[in-house]
Amino acid sequence: MKYTITNATFLLAIFSCIVCVTATAQSSRFSYNKYGNATGDTLSYRMLFPDYDTFRKYPLVIFLHGSGERGSDNEAQLKWGVMNFATDQMMVGHSAIVIAPQCPEKMSWSNFGRDEDPAQTKLLPTPSKPMELLIGLIMEMKKNRFVDTNRIYITGLSMGGFGTYDAIERYPNLFAAAMPVCGGGDVSKAASIAHIPIWNFLGSDDGSVDPRYSLNMYNALMKAGARPGYTQYPETGHFSWLAAYSDPQVYEWLFRQHK
Repeated sequence: MKYTITNATFLLAIFSCIVCVTATAQSSRFSYNKYGNATGDTLSYRMLFPDYDTFRKYPLVIFLHGSGERGSDNEAQLKWGVMNFATDQMMVGHSAIVIAPQCPEKMSWSNFGRDEDPAQTKLLPTPSKPMELLIGLIMEMKKNRFVDTNRIYITGLSMGGFGTYDAIERYPNLFAAAMPVCGGGDVSKAASIAHIPIWNFLGSDDGSVDPRYSLNMYNALMKAGARPGYTQYPETGHFSWLAAYSDPQVYEWLFRQHK
């Protein structure tokens, strides 16, 4: 059988190679790390560190992946969204220390009691083990002289969107801004986080995470006197993070926030 390579096929192959090389180059900018606590528990994470400038302090961004990227390879958590922070353009315009931890299998970032009714989501008293370790890591990072402790941001998608709300509801004085993507939280805690700049993102046709989780939090925050952002993408399912993390205005907003 004879195969003919058309110009279009050749160009597509070249483009695919360029994308692959670019993604590999960006992921190589994230160092491999592990955080351990006093009891021997560990959390794997990747870290992006900007140019070493001894005269500057950098914002710290925490990026929480979704359930599909759980594991122990310390690789999968870079699949969606977070590598947008590692482009040349971003590192020039918005240099930041970015931490992307990996949640182990069968665990979660959040510890909510969830009901069929999203409005009945309740924050349980103790954090999940991955969240407990993550907060320990953040506290350790706060001691780093390069970290601007007034600019610690958290964002996450799907399971990480719920983790974002879990983190700010448990530690409302730690973060300068939050960007939950297709997530949700405990609406009864809205008043305690009303001072935090929050921008919610979701798809109107999300079949995995009921859009009411995000909408309920938005309404509760508005009622508590907050001014949250809320972007609902029409004709979009669960992958709303593709649009959210591709929008330059999102990063302009995020890096403007200070405690």
